[in-house]
Amino acid sequence: MSDRPGNALMPNLLTPKDLETNWEWRDKLPAHGHMSVDFERRIDHDRLRRYRLARTRQSLQNSNAGSLLLFDVNNIRYVSATKIGEWERDKMCRFCLLTGDDSPYVWDFGSAAVHHKRYSDWLEPDHCLAGVVGMRGTIPPEFGLMRKYAKMIAQLIKDAGMADMPVGVDYAETAMFHALQEEGINVVDGQQIMLAAREIKNWDEIQLLTQAASMVDGVYHMIYEELKPGIRENDIVAMSNKLLYEMGSDDVEAINAISGERCNPHPHNFTDRLIRPGDQAFFDILQSYQGYRTCYYRTFNVGRATPSQNDAYVKAREWIDASIAMIKPGVMTDKVAEVWPTAESLGFPNEDAAFGLQFGHGLGLALHERPIISRAVSMEHPMEIKTGMVFALETYCPATDGYSAARIEEEVVVTETGCEVISLFPAEELPIANRY
Repeated sequence: MSDRPGNALMPNLLTPKDLETNWEWRDKLPAHGHMSVDFERRIDHDRLRRYRLARTRQSLQNSNAGSLLLFDVNNIRYVSATKIGEWERDKMCRFCLLTGDDSPYVWDFGSAAVHHKRYSDWLEPDHCLAGVVGMRGTIPPEFGLMRKYAKMIAQLIKDAGMADMPVGVDYAETAMFHALQEEGINVVDGQQIMLAAREIKNWDEIQLLTQAASMVDGVYHMIYEELKPGIRENDIVAMSNKLLYEMGSDDVEAINAISGERCNPHPHNFTDRLIRPGDQAFFDILQSYQGYRTCYYRTFNVGRATPSQNDAYVKAREWIDASIAMIKPGVMTDKVAEVWPTAESLGFPNEDAAFGLQFGHGLGLALHERPIISRAVSMEHPMEIKTGMVFALETYCPATDGYSAARIEEEVVVTETGCEVISLFPAEELPIANRY
């Protein structure tokens, strides 16, 4: 344990108080500005870090594992509150070890370890280590780095008294699994342990998710003003990226922009297609603020709308309103999925082919957390909806013209008595951009 000044968090001395969610259910969830100020109580980052670590330890204690070895950058951030840039997401170049009640170890990309020793005073300085394994195979296993770090990890687990217990691993390169097994480590599914920890958000996480949603509110107003004939799908994507980064986004993960005949079936992407008069167009904005993500669809028509396009929108709205009405603590996810249409009724051969169209998914440091709500999985494997969950609900309705479609998504926070919608750009009726 470090006794250096400023290390007030003492991360291996958490108390039951650190598991408190500190919810403040008022008339409306706040969406504070992004600055730190002395005249309002905003995000308490120390409390946020301690809560996430305490939740992880609790989930680990509830499992059969004694340690967690994490390569998923969302899990590394949740446990250690470290992040070195979005470029790391698919590199598998960082890893984190949590053993019992010890403080997390973080092996970081070169000089980032020195940076964290200096600036991340909630971490133990001697637990901030430089290290790299395979970087998706670009460093071949025969170089020996995986064996080196597997031996180090095994020794740390032994020193913590956890050698006889399984180790939860979220994901890793195949060669790393082999190296761990060669050290006698019994690997189990650590991703489930982490997802169980992350499913209930504390007050600080809820505020960050609300702030992230408020940024997308502004982007949709910009799209509403800019959407007109002659502009391209990728132009909207470019303008949205620019505005989000100007507002403080740390990652614009993706923006779907789909218009006209591309709406049905839903391709989940964007192109350089020119927007035309009468197009139905829908967008999804996936971005994060301080790591906390949005998934937030809106549909517009350009200039005018046909009865068929209006009907599709009305149905999509009815389906999403019906699912929102179901959300409250104690409800099982199959009851929510039941209010959505079947895949066959929408012209798809089965629920797998329609997966993600009538859909619910948790939001947090990842785009897809618990709960997952879908007729494809929830009818046979329902989950309980709990206070403090934050998730998105999304519906899709193809129009009878054979090519248009409506797509609506709302983000909800589960309160003690129901839920509150935090995606606020108006969507009760079909918005007509630049109406003729």
